[in-house]
Amino acid sequence: MKRELQGKYVTISTVGEAAQAFIPSPLPPTPDIDWSLELRERFEKAYLALGRMDSISSLLPDTDVFLYAYVRKEAVLSSMIEGTQSSLSDLLLYELKAQPGVPLDDVEEVSNYVAALEQGLRRLEEGLPISLRLLKEVHAVLLSGGRGSTQQPGELRQSQNWIGGRRPGNALFVPPPADEIANALSDLEKFIHDQHHRTPTLLKAALAHVQFETIHPFLDGNGRLGRLLITLILVAEGVLKQPLLYLSLYFKTHRQEYYDRLNQVRLDGDWEAWLLFFADAVEQTASDAVDTAKQLVELSERNAGVIQQQGRYAGTLGQIHSAVVRKPVATAAWIKQETGLAPATIQSGLQRLESLGILQELTGKQRDRVYGYDEYITILNRGNELL
Repeated sequence: MKRELQGKYVTISTVGEAAQAFIPSPLPPTPDIDWSLELRERFEKAYLALGRMDSISSLLPDTDVFLYAYVRKEAVLSSMIEGTQSSLSDLLLYELKAQPGVPLDDVEEVSNYVAALEQGLRRLEEGLPISLRLLKEVHAVLLSGGRGSTQQPGELRQSQNWIGGRRPGNALFVPPPADEIANALSDLEKFIHDQHHRTPTLLKAALAHVQFETIHPFLDGNGRLGRLLITLILVAEGVLKQPLLYLSLYFKTHRQEYYDRLNQVRLDGDWEAWLLFFADAVEQTASDAVDTAKQLVELSERNAGVIQQQGRYAGTLGQIHSAVVRKPVATAAWIKQETGLAPATIQSGLQRLESLGILQELTGKQRDRVYGYDEYITILNRGNELL
């Protein structure tokens, strides 16, 4: 459905030239969303997929184990979109304080994403609502190190930015001037808090994501924070018990359509086209999370069966296997901390698990070795090759 321009253009002057910056109208859209039969059906499918994903705990012996790995997968994906070259294995090595094989700034940025999400969830649990204060806190953690540390972490931008192009005059999109950001974010906060009327949660997350990306309120990190906002809204309003919905892979693999849909909203007010795209993204991503969980459970059970056949070694190998399921890149020292097994017992156990093809040694060193649960990581990484 096409509407009038969903905001207004203002002339700005920056870096020596004039450009047209766009200030979005407050949400919700006017006129209201046209809930066609197709759009209703797509949202119903998305909600059903979210329900299946939220019941993932029934598939898993330990949901926290899956959450640990899945959050880190998303951190890698979301950061890849912004140009980092870090992998899931690099991040896990970094968290072990082992030497990663990529530039430190890259893996540090990915680690910051994990910390930023954890900060947002912790503050929600403490009772802080989704607000400008929360977004600024999360942003401060997101850009606390790496290349983003010079881009005013936790502070709204005081200068003009633009998206695409080498200068504002040939940019694909120019967000609002800095002096309009506070008002635009205040309106967004009111919408999220249902101050004028109640908006269903999934619809709210879809609309709020576009509005945040349009405002582009920070010098850097807007894409990552805008994607985190979707998950934070769903968790804050109880649609998700665990933060398991991450749309980065879908947005990246359908990036041209993603950008087209955002521009259609800004230029033509076609929110419905965006919502159809968003509903498909949610359905597929949620379904993929369930499939991933099933595959990881099957892998763990299959390897546990192999271990049970190892006679008198089965008990020790089972303890080590349980540890690496919790952290699929691990050192002997970390396993000792987790299991209490003697170092010599751990070393012989790791070698036996390596000979069984369950673990792989990653460093090639004789000392300070690092072992990876390679097939576990491979399952988590499925889809990343598209990036």
